[in-house]
Amino acid sequence: MPDHHAAIARRLRRANGHLQTIIEMIEQGRPCTQVAQQLQAVEGAIENAKKALVHDCISQSLERSLGGSGPKAQSALRDFRLIAKYL
Repeated sequence: MPDHHAAIARRLRRANGHLQTIIEMIEQGRPCTQVAQQLQAVEGAIENAKKALVHDCISQSLERSLGGSGPKAQSALRDFRLIAKYL
């Protein structure tokens, strides 16, 4: 597993731990506003992990397709990374 994917897995494990805490909050009858706020945070963490995974996979695919190290390939990868920030 690439290092970047390992980082994504760590993010998801943290989100999973946070989700377990939210389940406990619900079981304890904590206020809905508190639970909703925490759910929003977990949702954001999962969304960010998904984006990082997709960006990484596309970037790796582009590197393989473009040959990886030439000036044209590097320029295309740089352009992709710039535009991908807005996804």
